[in-house]
Amino acid sequence: MSGSLCLAQQVDKETSPLPDAPKPHIPETKGFLARWAEFYRRDWSGTTASSPSPARRGLPSPLDSPPFPNADWSYGGSPVIGEPDTNSYPLATAINQANSRTKVYGWFDPTLNFSTSAHRNEPEANDVYSNRFAMNQFVLYAERLPDSVQRDHIDWGYHLTALYGTDYRFTIAKGYLSGQLLNDRRQYGFDPTLEYVDIYVPQVAQGMNLRLGRFISVPGIEAQLAPNNYIFSHSLLYAIDPFTDTGLMATIKLSDQWVVQLGITGGHDVALWTPDAKPSATGCLSYTTASADDNVYICANGINDGKYAYNNLQQYDATWYHKFSKTAHMATEAWYMYERDVPALGGAIKPETGANGAYCLTGQQRCTAPEYAVVNFLQKELSSHDFLSFRSDFLDDKKGQRTGFATRYSESAFAWCHWIGTTLQIRPELRFERAWDQKAYDQGRRHNQLTVASDLIFHF
Repeated sequence: MSGSLCLAQQVDKETSPLPDAPKPHIPETKGFLARWAEFYRRDWSGTTASSPSPARRGLPSPLDSPPFPNADWSYGGSPVIGEPDTNSYPLATAINQANSRTKVYGWFDPTLNFSTSAHRNEPEANDVYSNRFAMNQFVLYAERLPDSVQRDHIDWGYHLTALYGTDYRFTIAKGYLSGQLLNDRRQYGFDPTLEYVDIYVPQVAQGMNLRLGRFISVPGIEAQLAPNNYIFSHSLLYAIDPFTDTGLMATIKLSDQWVVQLGITGGHDVALWTPDAKPSATGCLSYTTASADDNVYICANGINDGKYAYNNLQQYDATWYHKFSKTAHMATEAWYMYERDVPALGGAIKPETGANGAYCLTGQQRCTAPEYAVVNFLQKELSSHDFLSFRSDFLDDKKGQRTGFATRYSESAFAWCHWIGTTLQIRPELRFERAWDQKAYDQGRRHNQLTVASDLIFHF
């Protein structure tokens, strides 16, 4: 009986099905569009995972970014030496989950303005076309930042920018597809705004960055690319100063508080292969207090013989940033510029296309055309997603060579910047300006101009 039982149990064991083996867990792989959408979902719902801040070599950042465009009192012509690259972008995350030091990203910047001028808002920038909806910027970046935190080895980076929209007129340089503006006067255009390489050499002082190529002209508070500005529209000071330079710029960090820059370019807003290009020197000095509450940045920019050519401006610029408290700061900039031997309007010498003549004294065929300007931005942070900005601005275009009208201008603007996550900005503003000595607005029809405007920057 016991033998039969054992046999029965053995048969039962042989006929019972084996349990299923545990299956390995294979995480679901999301596709390109799913990863892109997931980035926005987390960003707008506030559920993006945070990580500890990486090491930084230098003074602490004085500002919060966002909501402000930058966390540091930045200088032009170089990344901030000693600052790690902590940025993440939706498109780069969708492409390769941001696992590469090369990052591809950009933005759309549609705008809308209502103005008391019926034809043009000039010299206001960047909403030059009155009372209309426009696509000011569609921008695509590809960049790799050099690692300037470490001091062990030479590193490199690069940057490429493609810009399409109405704002191409403010970045275009003669010789870089410039016929679309200078000859055809197109409302929309394309500009390869920036293309340069960075070489970081840690063995020089506390780090040196060499930038070679076409880059934003170094001094100033404002920049051509929309996210880099406090306010949607630009100051009068900014609207008529140099935009991009092509050449070599060396930025040397002497200490945590001192930075010096020396460069050689072909002049302002011209390609090296144009007849307008000439060797031009740039030198800048930046000082930040130990508290990081103040920064002074002075530059002599694009200095050569100063003779009339396309945007051959001799610029002497000074910027002062001051932090009042954790949530309030200001930025002030002043410059003096001039060109020599500018052809007189209505004279025998015809001005170059795209480079105005000047209102010279009667009988003069050429004259020196100077201008000076000052602007102040006052900012108040309301939250990590909001700040207010008030801008006051004065420009004296003494010979009318930059705006086409020899007059003094003043301008005031009040703006609110609101972020949704870190990928969507809305910047409504109210702006009033006046030409004091002659009618300069609405193509010479008005002394005054009032605009209500906004842009919306969608980062991708």
